Amino acid sequence: MKFQIKINAFQTLDEVSDYWSKEDYIQLLALFGFPDGENAKEENLKELLMMAITDFEPNEAAAIVLEYKLSDHLNSGQIDQISNDMLLDKIAEEYPEINLHGTLFHINQLLYKAFNGKFPNTKASQVECSITPLDKSSHPEMSKEVVLKLLSEGLSDSNLIKRLFGEKLEGNTAFPEAEDILWDLKSTDGENFKILTSEYWLNQADLIADKFDGAYEAPEESEED
Repeated sequence: MKFQIKINAFQTLDEVSDYWSKEDYIQLLALFGFPDGENAKEENLKELLMMAITDFEPNEAAAIVLEYKLSDHLNSGQIDQISNDMLLDKIAEEYPEINLHGTLFHINQLLYKAFNGKFPNTKASQVECSITPLDKSSHPEMSKEVVLKLLSEGLSDSNLIKRLFGEKLEGNTAFPEAEDILWDLKSTDGENFKILTSEYWLNQADLIADKFDGAYEAPEESEED
């Protein structure tokens, strides 16, 4: 199945404005010792949280936010380790479990802004593109795997995704890691997409064309013994 891919816009982001919800801010304020967050004006919640966070040491604040967001994935020892490592390294890019990279990015950037740069600055990439099937009769559901395989046709060979997962990007090999590499994939019409990922995986220099063709071949189903 062949497609035409067009890159319509690319942005490098240091935060995703709608990631943290009103309820997140209220619950985090309580964890940082401000129990009346529900009575504050919604537009003031983020500023209040930033002030409350800085009453704590950076690693202590990191541990609180990590516990709030990732207690289902990390044990106390891991949280303690990451809360200290985050001050030195880009854990949102380096942590071995890539399914946590997106959440770690949002946590890191909240702390980065609260502490005026004491945490490393990590970036996200937002790509807006259109993917048009050249055969209108049928095409696959546009999952993260499909979109990433098609998008890879316009990426340089030095791109990290192509270097680490080159074989899975080609042909009919399954590519489950795409679910974690692309943090978010949105479309209202099935042809125009907004993609969110890490600058670590995809930066603007990786795009070698703004319009190109790509082909997708569905993975073969493995036979069960």
